[in-house]
Amino acid sequence: FKETVRENIKTLYRKTIDEATPQQIFQAVSYAVKDVIIDDWIATQKAYDEADAKTVYYMSMEFLMGRALGNNLINLTAYKEVKEALEEMEIDLNVIEDQEPDAALGNGGLGRLAACFLDSLATLNYPAYGCGIRYRYGMFKQKIKDGYQVEVPDNWLKEGNPFEIRREEYAKEVRFGGNIRFENDPETGKAKFVQENYESALAIPYNMPIVGYGNHIVNTLRIWDAEAIVDFQLDSFDRGDYHKAVEQENLAKNIVEVLYPNDNHIAGKELRLKQQYFFVSASIQAAITKFKKKHGDISKLPEKVTFQMNDTHPTVAVAELMRLLLDEEGLGWDQAWDITTKCCAYTNHTIMSEALEKWPIELFSRLL
Repeated sequence: FKETVRENIKTLYRKTIDEATPQQIFQAVSYAVKDVIIDDWIATQKAYDEADAKTVYYMSMEFLMGRALGNNLINLTAYKEVKEALEEMEIDLNVIEDQEPDAALGNGGLGRLAACFLDSLATLNYPAYGCGIRYRYGMFKQKIKDGYQVEVPDNWLKEGNPFEIRREEYAKEVRFGGNIRFENDPETGKAKFVQENYESALAIPYNMPIVGYGNHIVNTLRIWDAEAIVDFQLDSFDRGDYHKAVEQENLAKNIVEVLYPNDNHIAGKELRLKQQYFFVSASIQAAITKFKKKHGDISKLPEKVTFQMNDTHPTVAVAELMRLLLDEEGLGWDQAWDITTKCCAYTNHTIMSEALEKWPIELFSRLL
């Protein structure tokens, strides 16, 4: 382990351990721990695959995971050994742990509950994914200035997140707006609905390991980042239309920019609905793709997949699963509804009417 940490400092920073900053040592130690986790991660996913196990997709706008390094060491039951190994290198593990920012993916009870569920699912050996958004900025960092709270952006990804893995090969397209053209499919005679003139963003998953306690099980938290599909539109830029050139890029950037935009104005409401639809659509598309690798009959989906919605934020999953089954898989309404009711489950957090989200129909239909 000590050798790996030294090697990591050399490879990442071209330094010896004595020259490295505490942040650099944190990164090196994290990569050494990740090295161990990844073997278990691969083995776990292989076992799930061979068992063709039913999988739960836990959908949440928030995952308040806390710091990964210490938590992973505790769950690997290796905290004491690593602490001792680092002491032999004259490194204090507590100081190193303090270098890690909290993953700014949630802000309260709902996000903490989601994190606890993920820990539990891994510890109890349930095949599960957490599905959410990889926010660039968290709620906010609190500073006190002249006795008052000042809120500054929480740039938690500034130094990079050593535990995440970018999985570009599993990217999904998510579409917003445009209009629907209705046509009859000449082969089947069925009605077909085609979305046109839409804007779209590419959802790219970043996977983080969720280590079960003392059992070598590693599940996955999959958080989606957004990127523009048409990269930079050079022809627009050449014509001097700079806004058009970066439009798609800004659409993507805005979706994942900040945890919970303020929604007391219409632009904030719209962005929030975009965020919810973005990660829900990408997650369901990914789940269906995974299911279809092994199974031909989509009506068997409820035997292999459950979408667990954490409060009202991901409830657009019901409508999106219906859309995919009808428009992409070509099922009839009744069959699609039967599958959807068996696949979707819901965790309720409160029944106060002001806490249950409502969307103006106009916004819903225009955006989605």
